[in-house]
Amino acid sequence: MKLNTIVNGNCIEVMKDIPDNSVDLTITSPPYDNLRDYKGYTFDFEGIAKELFRITKQGGVVVWVVGDATIKGSETGTSFKQALYFKDIGFNLHDTMIYQKSTALPQNCDRYYPIFEYMFVFSKGKPKTFNPLTILSKSPNRIDKTAHRTKDNKIIVPKTVRNEYRRLFNIWKYNVGGSENCDKIAHEHPAIFPEKLAEDHILSWSNEGDIVLDPMCGSGTTCKMAMLNKRNFIGIEISKEYCKIANKRLAQKPLL
Repeated sequence: MKLNTIVNGNCIEVMKDIPDNSVDLTITSPPYDNLRDYKGYTFDFEGIAKELFRITKQGGVVVWVVGDATIKGSETGTSFKQALYFKDIGFNLHDTMIYQKSTALPQNCDRYYPIFEYMFVFSKGKPKTFNPLTILSKSPNRIDKTAHRTKDNKIIVPKTVRNEYRRLFNIWKYNVGGSENCDKIAHEHPAIFPEKLAEDHILSWSNEGDIVLDPMCGSGTTCKMAMLNKRNFIGIEISKEYCKIANKRLAQKPLL
């Protein structure tokens, strides 16, 4: 399989040409619950999941960005069903992260406005790479006396000094809907996630020179951010139109 290219084709068929245990990181978002019209294309979830397990390296990671539709007053639960299937075929559910959007579309319904999607982080065994993202602590050098209870019901109050920087929590908030979250070309695609979302996962779960895959790459966000961060990439997209969009983004000079 040639690296650093966008391949037009059915991702299951294309992935068959990728060797076993060769991909370090996959970041993708499937066309879930028919929430968008993807040129009429459908996808075989179970087939994709099995191929991802085969081609992922031991210690490799798959980041699966997904949400649920609400049909006849009930959320479908598709995201949870998919997460459990990934576990059934051998992946670990390493983390259940939240992609929180900066705004939500108001809806005339008897529920709170939906403003997030899941980012399931699956690993093939223990992740071989974790480069935790950090931010400046609000109270550096302060003695932390937060209590916690042990299994035998004892209360322990550790006295630790806070570092200057702290690790991020697993809810990540991004701006959506504006040009600040993606280049203008990306908005020719009906459903994109922010470039920063892809970049943050790339930095977290891979190193320079690693192979990053997006089997449903759409407008090419994952591929673009992999290239900008000195990773190799493979993008697969069944729509010729979306492949053109992705290649236009990769060809930009400068890219950002």
